[in-house]
Amino acid sequence: MPFLEDLFARPVMAILRGMDPQRTVELAERAWDLGIDAVEVPIETPRAEPSLAAAVRAGAERGRPVGAGTIVTPEQLRTARDLGAAFTIAPGLDAEIVRLSAELDLPHVPGVATPSEIQQALRLGLSWVKAFPAAELGSGWFRAMKGPFPALRVVATGGVNARNAPEFLAAGADVVAVGSALEEETQLPALADLIRR
Repeated sequence: MPFLEDLFARPVMAILRGMDPQRTVELAERAWDLGIDAVEVPIETPRAEPSLAAAVRAGAERGRPVGAGTIVTPEQLRTARDLGAAFTIAPGLDAEIVRLSAELDLPHVPGVATPSEIQQALRLGLSWVKAFPAAELGSGWFRAMKGPFPALRVVATGGVNARNAPEFLAAGADVVAVGSALEEETQLPALADLIRR
């Protein structure tokens, strides 16, 4: 998908989970200022929806797309669309959600952890997947998967931070997604350094 290729042209994504709308917008704007274009706001519960809506509004003012994460039901997918999300991300692979995403013209990145899930994602027409949980899979997983699936584009998610991100990128991850580590003040600038390398 050309949209995802453009979105992930830089190797870092910020995941802004569990924050109130004001804090979500603050960190999203800081990420954008540092050159991190891809921002995801998970909506695993309805309480998170105002934070996604606030980030979408802030992104619209800057011409920046914001995605919705932790999409595990068709209802969440429709909510993400209604709130203005430009893309969605899931922890797992669900063919129904992939097909509905296509119907809604909403780019979707499913989570995978096995070669079988990757093959299914490719059969469903996807070129981008999320390797989750990346820290538990280990950087060797990325090297191993690039062998049989050389064209696969992968976002490493789960347990990634500024310290281990270079290892995942060197092993074949195309993008690293950082979530809870963003609460550390040093993380965003350190991740921005990856973009400048």
